[in-house]
Amino acid sequence: MTFRLLFFIFILLPYTVIFLPVQILIILLRLPGWNVLPRGFHKLCARFLGLKITIVGKPYTDKPNLIVSNHISWMDIPAIGASLPMAFVAKSDIAKWPIVGFMAGLQKTIFVNRKRRTDSARTSREMGQRLARGEAVVLFAEGTSDIGTHVLPFRSALVGATQEAMAFSGTEEMVIQPMTIAYTRLDGMPLGRTERSLIAWVGDMGVMDNLFDILNSGTKAVTIAFGEPIIVTPQTNRKAVTRLAEIKVREMLVALNRHRPLPPAHGDPVEAIEPPQKAAE
Repeated sequence: MTFRLLFFIFILLPYTVIFLPVQILIILLRLPGWNVLPRGFHKLCARFLGLKITIVGKPYTDKPNLIVSNHISWMDIPAIGASLPMAFVAKSDIAKWPIVGFMAGLQKTIFVNRKRRTDSARTSREMGQRLARGEAVVLFAEGTSDIGTHVLPFRSALVGATQEAMAFSGTEEMVIQPMTIAYTRLDGMPLGRTERSLIAWVGDMGVMDNLFDILNSGTKAVTIAFGEPIIVTPQTNRKAVTRLAEIKVREMLVALNRHRPLPPAHGDPVEAIEPPQKAAE
């Protein structure tokens, strides 16, 4: 805890104070390279939080790509942000949080009000425009966070952003790529349910309580794994592609949690077909 406090005071805080005005200027002037400073910030945050990150596979870059993922903790953001230059989709409540909401805006986070159906259409258009410009976007498709032992049903409404992007750019094909984040070890030991409660942010847990647990725990091994991208066309069934992505994320999470080899991913996009209605956890 002492090391982390000193790291925050002498490294993370000065980085933020020095480069925050620079990032504000980059965003206001719409300059290129807007994700460089946030990625450096996330790397420092990951170090501060004790994250040891492993990447398996890579994002697909040959076509515009919406990455859909499970969600376990607010630590997912620095873990992913430290590893890959991406923007996130987050619930609109976060935009109102002191400091956090402001920082999220500087990373060009797309905010969505999930309680208003009309907001999904607006968010899909914004996501579609980002994808059409070649920006990587991460969607936590469960709509909430979970303890990390299983995957909740994916919501299909925002997955339709790929089709919005095609209409916006005139592109015939895009892809949705499943991504799984899994916390697998704490201080080198496999995580049990008790240890997972120190990492996951679920229920009515306060942010500060969760942060205190995280800072008082040791090194946390987290794996970010990419699956096969799924081709999306204007004719693709949105619910079918969402369900297929959910199954792929679940398969990878189960394998990572059980310390087993991941299902093979060949790298080439696959067609979205109607998958089985239920997959084993």
